[in-house]
Amino acid sequence: MPGRALIEKRPWLVASLVAGVSYWLAAKGQVPGLWLIVWKGAGVALLAVYAWAHHPSRDAHLLALIMALGAVGDMALEVFFVGGATAFLLGHLVAIALYLRHRRTYLTASQKSAAIATLIGVPMISWQLTHAMDVTLYALGLAGMAAAAWLSNFQRYRVGVGAMMFVASDLLIFAQMGPWARSALPGMLIWPLYYFGQFLICTGVIATLRKRGTFSAG
Repeated sequence: MPGRALIEKRPWLVASLVAGVSYWLAAKGQVPGLWLIVWKGAGVALLAVYAWAHHPSRDAHLLALIMALGAVGDMALEVFFVGGATAFLLGHLVAIALYLRHRRTYLTASQKSAAIATLIGVPMISWQLTHAMDVTLYALGLAGMAAAAWLSNFQRYRVGVGAMMFVASDLLIFAQMGPWARSALPGMLIWPLYYFGQFLICTGVIATLRKRGTFSAG
């Protein structure tokens, strides 16, 4: 789709991309704190608006809620880490509910193994990185979200991969809290992995619902 047509048909999606990419660049500059916090939340908040615009689908509304909780978490992390983590955890629980509503009817042994490895591996890695029980408990919700996404009948190479990118982003945050505290690498990768993970999840779910005739909006 040409750029002009994309802007005209999906303006909220384009606005989200602009906000998400520009935030990554602005975060390295001298933007005042409050404006930067709002800027940070804008990328995923606009994904929530994009998903909500496909009403009256209940699944699109659930997706919008997931994105909205993510946006709240993005901003809250800057001022109250526990509050931000709580918003993300709630988003993971809603995501699990959405993905379980769309369970894949047939699963290969490798798909089941990948889900089990995610459920066990993510909390274990989180514990090894932080030795913090609250982080590990949060990681259980994160792992459940990613495993449920992988086992859902949404597009695996968009929704499933997006969920795994979200996991990678959070694991880098946990690494920053421990062994990689002095490394510049997490700071370079956390945001793009997270934002584009959310972008893939949102667009992947919407594309699947549209293909199934749940709605006809653009």
